[in-house]
This record gives sequence, C-alpha cells and structure tokens, in this order.
Amino acid sequence: MLPKSGMKKYLNLFFTMLKIGLFTFGGGYAMIALLENEFIYKKKWIEKDEFIDMVAIAESTPGPVAINSATYIGYKLLGFWGSFLATTAVCIPSFAIIFVISLFFDAFLSLTLVSYAFRGIQACVIYLIMSAGLKMMKDMEKNIFNIVILTVTLACMILFSMFSVSFSSIFYIIISGFIGLFVYTIRFIHARRNKK
Repeated sequence: MLPKSGMKKYLNLFFTMLKIGLFTFGGGYAMIALLENEFIYKKKWIEKDEFIDMVAIAESTPGPVAINSATYIGYKLLGFWGSFLATTAVCIPSFAIIFVISLFFDAFLSLTLVSYAFRGIQACVIYLIMSAGLKMMKDMEKNIFNIVILTVTLACMILFSMFSVSFSSIFYIIISGFIGLFVYTIRFIHARRNKK
C-alpha cells in the first residue's frame, strides 16, 4: 500500500505522468522535451544536469526511454512507490488506446478499403527499407571485402528465400561480423610481420 503521508505528492506525480503519457506522440524521444519542461521548469523537481544524466541512463538501459525516465524520476522523488506510480501512469494511456484499437482490429481489417490501404502501406515499407539500404550502400566504402560480403549476403538471402530455407537475418550479421574480425586479424598480423 502507498504511504498515507504525502498522498498529495503521489497523486501529483501520478497525474503529471498520466498527462505526459496521454499527450506525447512520436515515441519516447518525443517525450523527453515534455518531461524536461514539466519536471525542470514547471515543477522544479530536478535540476537540468540531473535530467541530462537521467536521459543518458534511460537511453543506455534496456526498455523504452519514456518508461525508464518515468521510473527514474518517480524513484528519485518518492522512492519505490513513486517509481511504480510514475511508470504505471506513463504506460496507461498507450495501453488503453492500443487495447481499444485491438478490440475492433479484425472488423477494421475486414473492410475492403482498409485491406487495400494496408497493401499499399506494405509496398511503401518495402520501398523505405530499400531506400535506406541503397543509401547505406552508396555511402559504404567500395573495397573488395565490402563488395564480396554484400554480394554473398544478397545471394544467400535470395537463394534461401527462393528455396524456403529458414535462416534468421541475425545470423547474417553475426557471420559477417566474425568474417570482418577474421580479416582484420589477418591484416593486423600481416602488418606486424612487415614491420619486423
């Protein structure tokens, strides 16, 4: 149970975080500016330097930035129960909205216009991923090693897709990383031998 002393502080924290969770769109990073305005300038609950440290901690720990920030601020202000209330309050609005959408999602998808819209969105997502990949490829250093890794990876992805071979994209990353380390090690040893 919440401590009875300072109940007003707990409610103030809860409703402040609820407001932030409800009116912040664009994800956790969009919430940072709202948190800064609310807790540094309006409420004066934390200092600017501490806020910057909090954001650094929230970004570098697992989980969404908004939830990590809310947990930190709640704990700093009111201990365990403060962190519990702040985290819960930030999560309630998005949970409620997604829950309501999920209730009507099947009916929503059964509409012909919506189905066609989602097909168009899927094509757009493919374009966005390809566009990002082509920009990265354009900026990539053009050397034999990079071209070989890119060509072999693309060939494997196409062949595995054609023959329905289940191979996670994570393995492409891990294997390419090990090959890169191996080539770097060989070059390093070769360079050391040439210096002697």
